[in-house]
Amino acid sequence: MSNIVYIATSLDGYIADKNNKIDWLHEIPNPEGSDMGFSTFIDRIDALVMGRNTMEMVLSFDCEWPYPKPVFVLSNTMAEVPAGYEDKIFLVKGELKDVVGQINAQGFNSLYIDGGVTIQNFLKEDMIDEMIITTIPVLLGGGISLFGELAAPLKFKHIESQQFLGCIVQNRFLRNK
Repeated sequence: MSNIVYIATSLDGYIADKNNKIDWLHEIPNPEGSDMGFSTFIDRIDALVMGRNTMEMVLSFDCEWPYPKPVFVLSNTMAEVPAGYEDKIFLVKGELKDVVGQINAQGFNSLYIDGGVTIQNFLKEDMIDEMIITTIPVLLGGGISLFGELAAPLKFKHIESQQFLGCIVQNRFLRNK
């Protein structure tokens, strides 16, 4: 069982700018349409866990639902899944350890953890086993930070780096317990 972060950040560690926008992620030309390893990553996981804000952002994109796996959305306030997504999105709430235990009990053991607050909460509980962080060469100077306060340091081991499009670097880290 593993909980894996796969996310892009600016050089200064932000996942969204000061206006909660992510347009800067797409400013680098990608003539070959590289997905920078995303499809290979998605093949590795069984399901996704994200927060309500991340789900709403994904729903606002002008595209088909991008996830071929079940998406568990953490929300204490949502009563129902948006219409048309009943077979794709499943609402969950409660303590993270209990929620993950319930998801694992359904046979979903390799989980993609997505969304700033969700990732920070998983890190606070020391529930992240792997992080794949793609760094976009831009300084935003503020916005939504990937990382937040922790009670104690969490150590990770660097496993590999890859470069895409001549300027984007993706680093993979495993939790060093």
